[in-house]
Amino acid sequence: MDVKTVCLGMLTDGEASGYDLKKEFQSSFAHFFAAGYGSIYPALSSLATDGFVECREELQEGKPDRKVYRITDKGLDRLREELRKPNPSHKVRSEFLATMCFAHLMTNEQLQTVLNNRIKEIDRYLAMFNEFETSGMDDWSPGMQFVCGCGKTVMKELRKYIEENQHLLINDEDSHKLAAG
Repeated sequence: MDVKTVCLGMLTDGEASGYDLKKEFQSSFAHFFAAGYGSIYPALSSLATDGFVECREELQEGKPDRKVYRITDKGLDRLREELRKPNPSHKVRSEFLATMCFAHLMTNEQLQTVLNNRIKEIDRYLAMFNEFETSGMDDWSPGMQFVCGCGKTVMKELRKYIEENQHLLINDEDSHKLAAG
């Protein structure tokens, strides 16, 4: 699923600006689908050109006009067509895991820093999930509740795995002699 399709899905909840969608990508979608302004705004422009969304401008004092998008019937049909795909891929892009592939080139100190930072990031996600749960997910769709629960489970298990297996990476300096040069 691409950014355009995810934007269409988000717009089924109501009108939104590119900024609103970016906030959604940074919160509810942050643990599984990254998108920045550089992909959101071109996606919205393309969707508008293709008639999948409509755009209206809201005047703002002292600021540029705010573009607000809403999904069209044609866009909803397109989204439903995408959702009919029986085997959506599960792509994972992890700079953390890519870095760990080259752990043998790092010092223990570098590795410990990376692992500690990853655990801190996981803890931020877990706090976000807990906030979602305590603020009430009753108005969330069953799918979003599922995604939140899945994200929480994945993050808890990843944290546990790192804690239980960091010994595979951090050991005597002889195994990291390439890192020293």
